[in-house]
Amino acid sequence: IDPLSTRSQNFLPEHKPCKKKYDTEYHQGNASFGMSVFNLGNAIMGSGILGLSYAMANTGIILFIFLLVAVAIFSLYSVHLLLKTANEGGALVYEQLGYKAFGIPGKLAASCSITMQNIGAMSSYLYIVKYEFPLVIQAFTGANDEWYTNGNYLVLLVSLFIILPLSLLRNLGYLGYTSGLSLLCMVFFLIVVIIKKFQIPCPLPDDLDAVNETLSKALNMSFDANTTTPLHYDEDMCNEHHPDSFPDNNSQVGPELLHTYSRFYKSDVLLLIVRLAVLTAVTLTVPVVLFPIRTSINHLLCPAKGFSWIRHCIITFVLLASTNALVIFVPTIRDIFGFIGASAAAMLIFILPSAFYIKLVEKESMKSVQKIGATIFLICGIIVMVGSITLIVLDWIHSSH
Repeated sequence: IDPLSTRSQNFLPEHKPCKKKYDTEYHQGNASFGMSVFNLGNAIMGSGILGLSYAMANTGIILFIFLLVAVAIFSLYSVHLLLKTANEGGALVYEQLGYKAFGIPGKLAASCSITMQNIGAMSSYLYIVKYEFPLVIQAFTGANDEWYTNGNYLVLLVSLFIILPLSLLRNLGYLGYTSGLSLLCMVFFLIVVIIKKFQIPCPLPDDLDAVNETLSKALNMSFDANTTTPLHYDEDMCNEHHPDSFPDNNSQVGPELLHTYSRFYKSDVLLLIVRLAVLTAVTLTVPVVLFPIRTSINHLLCPAKGFSWIRHCIITFVLLASTNALVIFVPTIRDIFGFIGASAAAMLIFILPSAFYIKLVEKESMKSVQKIGATIFLICGIIVMVGSITLIVLDWIHSSH
C-alpha cells in the first residue's frame, strides 16, 4: 500500500519514482548507518551551544532556563508541523516543500534561511580557529609577532589545506570517520572540564570583586534583549555544541573558557592538548555543515541538472571564501549570532514550518485546532523576527555613536 494518499501523489513530479531518481534528487550518495550516526552527532554537537553561556550571563539563571525550555518546545512543535507537511506534500527536502507551497518565493525563502543558518555555524567554528590556533602555535614555538601566529592567516591555511579537501568529497558518508574523531575530541574536552571543575578554586584569588559581580549578574533577571533572545533561537536551530565557547559569565569567566583556565594555569600540557582537540573538532565539523548549504544552493540553481564536478567545486570554494571573509572582517561573533538568530533561525523555527503547514495540509480546515495553532505560531514568529531585528539594528546604531 502506498503510504501517500492520492492527493499527496499529485504533488510529486512523478507518481512512480524509481530508486535511482530518489537517490540523485535527495541524497549525495549512500552512507552506512554508523557513518550517518557520526555525521548527525557531529552536526548536532556543534555551534548552537556556543552562545548559551553568553545568554545565561545576560538573562540570569531563571529567565535563561525559561527561555531555553520555551525554545525547545517551539522547536519540537516546528518539527511536528514539518513532518506532517512533508507527509502531505510528498517532499523530503525543505526547499521542495517551499516550492510546492509558494512556488519560487517559498523555495528562495527556505534556501536562503538554510544557507544563512549554516554559514553562521561555519563562521563560529572558524572563529575558534582564529582565536585558539595562534595560542597553540605560540605555546609550541614561543613566537608572538610572526606571520604564522596571525589568526587570519591561520584560518585561511586551515580552510585551504584541511577543510577544502574534505568539503570537496561528493559523498557525505566519507565524513563519518572525521565526524567520529571530532566527537571523541569533544568528549575529551568534556572530561577535562569536569576534572578542572574540582581543581580550580572558586572564586579565583586574584579578582574577588569580579566574582561577586558575576554571581549577582547570573542570579538577577536583567538581560540584554538585543541579542540574547535571538541567540536562543540560533542555538536551538543548530543545537550544536562546541566546548571552547565564549562569553561565559562575564567577569571571572573570560570570553573563552580555556582562556580562563590559562589565568590559573600559566603552563599546562593538558590544556594545550585540549586546545588541539578543540581545534580538531571544530575544523572537522565545518565540512559536515557545508554539505547542506551546497545541496540547498544546487537545489535552488540547478534542480533539474545532474551532478557536475565543476559546479560542485565552484560552489564549495565560493562558500569557504565568503565565510573566511566574514570571519576575518567581522570583529565579533556576537553580531553574527544575533542577526542569524533573529532572521534565519526564526524563519526555520517559526515562520516557514507553520506557513508550509497552513498551505499544503488541505484536509484540515482553517477553523481546526491544528490550523489555528499553526497560524498563532506563524504570527508569533513574525513578531519575534521583526522585534529582534529592530532591537539589533538599534543596538548597532547606538554602538556606532
